[in-house]
Amino acid sequence: MIKHFTYNFLIAVEAIGQNKFRAMLTSLGIIFGVASVISMLAIGSGAQMEIIEQIKLLGANNIIIQPVSEQFEGVIDEEDQNSQRAERIRYSPGLTLEDAESIIRIIPRIEYTSPEIEIETAFIRSGLRRSGKLVGVTNRFFESQDYRVAEGSYFLDNHLENSAAVAIIGHGIKARFFAGEEALGVSEQNLQTLGIRDYNMDIYTPVTTALLRYRNRAHVSVMDVQEAAANRNETQQRGNYHQLDRLVIRVTDTDYMGSIAGVVSRMLERRHNNVVDFQVIIPDQLLEQEQRTRNIFNIVLAAIASISLIVGGIGIMNIMLASVLERTREIGVRMSLGATRKDVVLQFLFEAVAIGLTGGIIGILLGVGISYGIEYFTGIITIISPWAVVISFVVSVSIGLIFGIYPARQAASKDPAISLRYE
Repeated sequence: MIKHFTYNFLIAVEAIGQNKFRAMLTSLGIIFGVASVISMLAIGSGAQMEIIEQIKLLGANNIIIQPVSEQFEGVIDEEDQNSQRAERIRYSPGLTLEDAESIIRIIPRIEYTSPEIEIETAFIRSGLRRSGKLVGVTNRFFESQDYRVAEGSYFLDNHLENSAAVAIIGHGIKARFFAGEEALGVSEQNLQTLGIRDYNMDIYTPVTTALLRYRNRAHVSVMDVQEAAANRNETQQRGNYHQLDRLVIRVTDTDYMGSIAGVVSRMLERRHNNVVDFQVIIPDQLLEQEQRTRNIFNIVLAAIASISLIVGGIGIMNIMLASVLERTREIGVRMSLGATRKDVVLQFLFEAVAIGLTGGIIGILLGVGISYGIEYFTGIITIISPWAVVISFVVSVSIGLIFGIYPARQAASKDPAISLRYE
């Protein structure tokens, strides 16, 4: 039985070998369909991994608060919206340090809050200049992000209370500005180096320092800042007109994430005088949303790839029907020499499967090559799933099998006597 199948398969391969170029053109639909599936799934899997890693960095038990522009309900013309915003925004301080302190003080089951400010600026030392990011944080930031200070120390309480001009610098900053020098304790015009992070190109200062010294206060006048600095003493609360870029809330029990997020949202809305100028983000919800987006992406990809593969299958059927017509006399000769209709079916079916198989293998190699090329030239992470390769292989063979059945049956149904007389 195996010998019989092998004999018919070899005849099919020999027939394809006599028309290599035509077989290659026939398999183009399969090649491009499989290659697109492999490469797009690799890009999608890489993007999914990056998103999951970013969400993991946020922390499964963290709630993220970010400032946004106020949202208005209903249809409001631009003039009314601008006047309404101008009227109400004056009574909203934005996302502030005072918000962070109130949340940890009032709402239960919260371990800590981590206010953050990011400022794009230029770092200058001894004639060297580099653009970078100045990040205003508390020590809770390093804890929430699992960041380690390799040399020196973290911020002290008095650094935060007094808006001290100290900084923890990334290792990349040290290599850039302190090559061959000791960085710890060095006091420049604006900041004194307190610690060095294990790997980073950013500079971290106490959040109070970033607010008072570096924050771009688009809605605060110079007189406001001077008055705040002049009137401030050890017992006063920090002024709440400074808006944060992000506020991370660490929850002690993930079972209460949803309810705590709701309480925080209502509390901030009251504190901001019913101005919704913030958004509450729960990492688990981001992951669910990403998964839904991923599923939609997979459906769209499957639809596009299916069209390409079906076109490839139709091409296989078309060329096989033409081949049956061209080889009518050959079919008659085989059948007159003792070949059964089953033998003829297997011969042409094997030819169709071989074309699909060849297209699938070339498509897989092309898809893998495209994936690696994208990662090499663009830096986009791609992950080639073994299942994607296996499924592509099986689908390409199945396409050849399905679309080869009709031409094979057409060939087997021919009358040997009439076929021998065919010119």
